[in-house]
Amino acid sequence: MTAGPSDTRMVLETDPKPEDIRLLDERLYAFNVQTTGITDGKLLASFLRDKDGAVVGGIYGWTWGETCYIRYLFIPAEMRHLGHGRGLMQAVEAEARARGCRQIVLTTHDFQAPEFYRRLGFEMAGRVEEYPRGHQYLTMVKRLDSTAPPQAGPRG
Repeated sequence: MTAGPSDTRMVLETDPKPEDIRLLDERLYAFNVQTTGITDGKLLASFLRDKDGAVVGGIYGWTWGETCYIRYLFIPAEMRHLGHGRGLMQAVEAEARARGCRQIVLTTHDFQAPEFYRRLGFEMAGRVEEYPRGHQYLTMVKRLDSTAPPQAGPRG
């Protein structure tokens, strides 16, 4: 049974269930596929795990329509500047290239890691001022040359 306008109510939730968020994600992807005809979406993740196998950091995103999108990259403070971030980014870039991606897109805040991403070849594509207050929300992109290997350089 399909719920009509009179059968539907809006409920603002401050602690939504992961399965409800997943449902929105799945339905939005289905709409995007139906609208564009592009059906090659695939998730992508690599994790840093402790000796017990628990996740302590990692990277997560997806590829779709010749673009790799990085949603999360997190390295614990005590593990930064040891090459873990660079290694995760190089692994994602290699996989993005293998999947035929022509670019990698990500968002970050000015207080997170924009300089790290610049050193990896990312350029600023957009900026939202005052998000959060006193800071900036940045969109960055790296164009991929299909024949060039991932960039090497200083540890990140």
